[in-house]
Amino acid sequence: MRRIHQLPVELVNQIAAGEVIERPASVVKELVENSLDAGAGRIEIDVEEGGARLIRVRDDGGGIDPDDLPLAISAHATSKIASFDDLERVATLGFRGEALPSIASISRFALTSRPAAQAHALRIEVDGGRPQPPRPAQHPPGTTIEVRDLFYNVPARRKFLRAERTEFGRIDELIASLALVRSAVEFRLSHNGKPVRLLRQAGDAATLATRVGDLLGEDFLAQSLRLDHAAAGLRLSGWVGLPTASRAQADQQYFYVNGRLVRDKVVAHAVRQAYADVLFHGRHPAFVLFLELDPLGVDVNVHPAKHEVRFRESRLVHDFLYRTLNDALAETRAGTAPSVAAAPLPQPAFGGNGAAYATPWRGQNSLGLGNAVREPLADYAALLGGGGAAAAPALPLAQAADPAAFAAACAAAEESGDAPPLGYALAQLHGIYVLAQNAQGLVLVDMHAAHERITYERLKTAHAGQGIRAQMLLVPLSISLSEREAACVEDQAERFAELGFELQRSGPQSVLVKRLPTLLDGADAAGLIRDVIGDLLAQGNSRRIEEAGNDVLATMACHGSVRANRRLSLPEMNALLRDMEATERSGQCNHGRPTWVQLSIPELDRLFLRGR
Repeated sequence: MRRIHQLPVELVNQIAAGEVIERPASVVKELVENSLDAGAGRIEIDVEEGGARLIRVRDDGGGIDPDDLPLAISAHATSKIASFDDLERVATLGFRGEALPSIASISRFALTSRPAAQAHALRIEVDGGRPQPPRPAQHPPGTTIEVRDLFYNVPARRKFLRAERTEFGRIDELIASLALVRSAVEFRLSHNGKPVRLLRQAGDAATLATRVGDLLGEDFLAQSLRLDHAAAGLRLSGWVGLPTASRAQADQQYFYVNGRLVRDKVVAHAVRQAYADVLFHGRHPAFVLFLELDPLGVDVNVHPAKHEVRFRESRLVHDFLYRTLNDALAETRAGTAPSVAAAPLPQPAFGGNGAAYATPWRGQNSLGLGNAVREPLADYAALLGGGGAAAAPALPLAQAADPAAFAAACAAAEESGDAPPLGYALAQLHGIYVLAQNAQGLVLVDMHAAHERITYERLKTAHAGQGIRAQMLLVPLSISLSEREAACVEDQAERFAELGFELQRSGPQSVLVKRLPTLLDGADAAGLIRDVIGDLLAQGNSRRIEEAGNDVLATMACHGSVRANRRLSLPEMNALLRDMEATERSGQCNHGRPTWVQLSIPELDRLFLRGR
């Protein structure tokens, strides 16, 4: 072994560059973040050959003082922190002072800057890590940084660059992600001299929504929920995509912590659990979410490129994210417009009180459709026959009253605006779909999927009201674990008891299972307990038991729902529509498939070329 010696400054910078600079997009990220920290209102990014030949970032920020210009390209020199207290409360995107010297060590680098109070600018150039003396230059207030021939002196690193189109695509995606969170900043991006993006300042909510639509597509806004919720010192705002608007790839997932785009395991786990009950298998949700909290509650100094963060109260953050997103997705009722706030239940179309549409079906259990007439149908009969609710006939409404009169009453309710969101049933198609008419046009409902969700939600509510029932095992089950996992079982005994388990440590690497939740009889208890322990060690919390129980309830709901080719009467079809409007998550079934589709009158007109 060689003797211990001090590394040369150039080598130190190139080692840091290996941590911070992976590709041209990494350079753009560091430079644009510096511009944002400088208070820029307009940032221009010019790129040539995917960033390998040239990256130029120009801003109108505060600029760099002439005396500080040589320090800007010195390792660990920064204006953003001065003490440990500053490090704990970092509010800027960059703060470590590594980026500029690292970039300068592997490129031909030039920095030109002018504060507004200075009469002229200064320019400093660096070639291969060797800075030249600053010299005067012409430049408006702000800063311009040019990075030419990236990795020219590190040929091995240059070989890892992808095709020009791929590298520029990463830069474009980066600018889009920064533009989503910095709506008050104008971004201009060009490639090989051709303008690619022009994102003007978004000063209010309407222009911000326009920017989101420009970057992610208008379909994202049309199929997402807008939320803004604060609790326990945390605030979550942004957009979450509807379950039925899921994607094959996780390519539209943007999560920001205090304005910083991050990829965090706690966040990913909370989002995945919130969508667990509504997302189709193998699909990914889309979202743009902004989490705000006290800077003391998050450590951003855990990754050189600052892609990751560490929450001091990770369990609190996880539970807050899960509950906020879960509550928002729970309001995706069929017939309601995308909104986080629960829409009020519609008033009965033919008199009565607002609770009529929410009442359970009379004369039936929680599984299957009964033949009894539901309460709101009595209102229909009262209007048509004048007998009132007490005199409602036992026969289906289609047989008890004139169908023409019923159709006329429905049309009158739609014209007056009193019709329910999903309207009124017209017929059944092939014993599978319910056709209904509402104010917008035609509604198609998959009756099995819809009833499956209704039954599932009722089973979950009933199960939650009863609490977790557990049963003792005649012969305790022994499970082999690592010492760390066995210690977790011992430390979290109360938590396991809340979940319906009685676990006792029987050795350094084993535990005994004495009691199990009744609902999980026959399940792989050993595998489930290991998964729960893994969640507790990684996240501090686990919903594995609840999810496993929900899987059982989902199976029961599937088998207990109406099947294809089951003929429904008109009252039964209308009862199904009313329950869809009152049931949480009824926009999709337990497997994430849509339960209903709306075809508007203009869409139907286009199908038949009307008006052309």
